[in-house]
Amino acid sequence: MRVVFVFACYTGIAYGDLKNLTPESVSKGIDGKNWIIYHRGKTGIRASIPLLPPAVEIIEKYKTDPECSADAKLLPVISNQKLNSYLSEIAGLCDIEKRLTTHVARHTFATTVTLSQGVPIETVSKMLGHTSLKTTQIYAKVVDRKIADDMSQLEKKLQKNSDQKVRQA
Repeated sequence: MRVVFVFACYTGIAYGDLKNLTPESVSKGIDGKNWIIYHRGKTGIRASIPLLPPAVEIIEKYKTDPECSADAKLLPVISNQKLNSYLSEIAGLCDIEKRLTTHVARHTFATTVTLSQGVPIETVSKMLGHTSLKTTQIYAKVVDRKIADDMSQLEKKLQKNSDQKVRQA
């Protein structure tokens, strides 16, 4: 069920909402491109997410899937417990030490896919269906921590290069 995880990484949709998506959840957005538009189960807030190409490819792959068609679902989403169990196995096979869960995919969308790429926090908040910008700011702090850590590593490299030049002179 790697594809469900990847889909969540590119959409930020929480597990509880992923399992309820239907083909009708996909519609043309204001830009004429495919969007997922739904109301979050947790908050009732309307979430509108323009679909990035990897997410579109996954939807296309499952358009004719017999299981999805029979259940009128967008994707073949299994139970959260089973999905997280498979993700744990995948992480082990790939030597990933971080515990992979469906929520990690949502977190990845918020941090790596959007905020780290310059998408404004207000936009990310709307796509995630948060009721408050404060909830989204938790993800922004993670991005700030990553920036601080990356800059610290850069500072060490620059210092090392500077020290080497001094020794060579």
